[in-house]
Amino acid sequence: MFMVWNFDPILISFLKFNIHWYGVLFASAIFIGFQIMKRFYINERVSLESLDALLIYCVVGIVVGARLGHCIFYDPQYYFTNILRIFAIWEGGLASHGGGIGVAAAVFFYAKKYKVKLFWIVDRLTIPTALFGFFVRIANFLNSEILGKPSNEPWAIVFKRIDDIPRHPVQLYESLAYCFVLILLSVLYRFIRMKEQSGILLGVFLCAIFSARFLLEFFKEKQAVYESELILTTGQMLSIPFLLVGIFLLILPKVKRGIKM
Repeated sequence: MFMVWNFDPILISFLKFNIHWYGVLFASAIFIGFQIMKRFYINERVSLESLDALLIYCVVGIVVGARLGHCIFYDPQYYFTNILRIFAIWEGGLASHGGGIGVAAAVFFYAKKYKVKLFWIVDRLTIPTALFGFFVRIANFLNSEILGKPSNEPWAIVFKRIDDIPRHPVQLYESLAYCFVLILLSVLYRFIRMKEQSGILLGVFLCAIFSARFLLEFFKEKQAVYESELILTTGQMLSIPFLLVGIFLLILPKVKRGIKM
């Protein structure tokens, strides 16, 4: 007997106005992440003057990057022939890889404008970003979206709003992976010498997150309309560059030490 999931994604409905669980969890992740970054700024005696601007840059980067990523990576033919539908965010469709690219670009411009060291920001942003990924995948589970492949495992779940097929709860697999990465990064932040290990947290984040993403894609239904002809899924192909950058950041200090020797 498999668990049947028939959760209502709408938290509150008033007249024609609906508040979805996805939106609440999305906003909660941003709020908690902001508080985490604020604590970093306070503990390390960095001025809070530009922190609000960082929040704005990151939110814009996430939303714009994630939306464009979905349109370009997962269904380009449809959106290139229906340009105005790109702006219809309320219809759903956000890609995490695009969100990552968007945030990276936003933080780069933020660091340049406010004259803050880029790696100081991105190393610390990895912790709220892992938390954000955890919240979003929980929201995907509540929405019965990003479905796993059919499964006969005892923990398989029937997403009643979609069909009657028991499936891997891959959203929960991924959220647990992000939770583990969150704990790992928090421990590393506390015990490594951050000033001497610039880029290490980002390297660990990229390697851990995108290794998990690559592996878990094997348990997901394909999402891009053109994926049936591909050996790897779109999510896997997009994960590889992030993973390579993470590996580069982790081996770079050793290369530098070798050169000095």
